[in-house]
Amino acid sequence: MGDNQTTVTEFILLGFFLETKMKIFLFGLFSLLYTLTLLGNLVILGLICLDFRLHTPMYFFISHLAIVDISYASNTVPQLLGNNLDPLKPISYAGSEFWTYYDRCHYLFCPPHLPPTL
Repeated sequence: MGDNQTTVTEFILLGFFLETKMKIFLFGLFSLLYTLTLLGNLVILGLICLDFRLHTPMYFFISHLAIVDISYASNTVPQLLGNNLDPLKPISYAGSEFWTYYDRCHYLFCPPHLPPTL
């Protein structure tokens, strides 16, 4: 007998089966939290760039954490909002895996360079 040659190319998140009013409420709530996350991280980045006293290694790492937080939020929340409105939308397996392991591999093989004063 031959081996099973089935490959997974996409998957479907079913989530919760909720009423339309609850879906709209959750859409608004997650949109608000997403906006606050982006604004908060952009304020952190702006303050670090504008104030010369914050150009120290600790704030260098905080700014990179803010960038990573913006990246993660911008990757997951829009997909969550889209799936909240249309729950039978498939998600690409390859795309999901790429974004899940991108940062891990990037920081393993390309660590951030520290200033020589450390």
